[in-house]
Order: sequence, then C-alpha cells, then structure tokens
Amino acid sequence: MGQVDFSYIEDRIVQAESGAKEAFYDLGLIYSTGQGVDQNYIEAHKWFNLAAIYGMKNAQIDRAEIAEDMSNSEISVAQRMAREWMATH
Repeated sequence: MGQVDFSYIEDRIVQAESGAKEAFYDLGLIYSTGQGVDQNYIEAHKWFNLAAIYGMKNAQIDRAEIAEDMSNSEISVAQRMAREWMATH
C-alpha cells in the first residue's frame, strides 16, 4: 500500500475554502472511501451535498448512494454541517 499524500487532502480543503466545487466533490470521495482519512459517511455526505448545490450531477448520485447506508439522523447531521459550511464560507 502506498503512502497517503496528505498534501492532496490539504489542497482539496484549501480549494474548498475558496468555493471550488470540484474540491467539494473530491473531499466527498476521500471521506466516502476512507482514502487518507477515516471513512466517514457524514463528512462525505456533507461534501457531496455542497458539490451538488453547485450543480455537480455526480455528487448528487454519490450522495444518494451513501445515504442508503446512513441513518436519518446521520443525514440530518450532514445536512446541518453543509448549511453551516455555507453560512461561514
């Protein structure tokens, strides 16, 4: 197994901070698969939700797929986190 490139994750976060929808989507993929971070469907859903808000069709599809493995309360937390992100960025 190769070494994790944390600089890539950090770059995606910096790009997300500046509103890059591709970075939102990439972070959703990172968290949904656990590549370089602990797998976290709530975080993944949040990032896919943000990408979907900006019109990324793939994010809508991936968000729906991981939502199938989440409880309603987990989805609610993820949605609240996305709203908080939008309000503060």
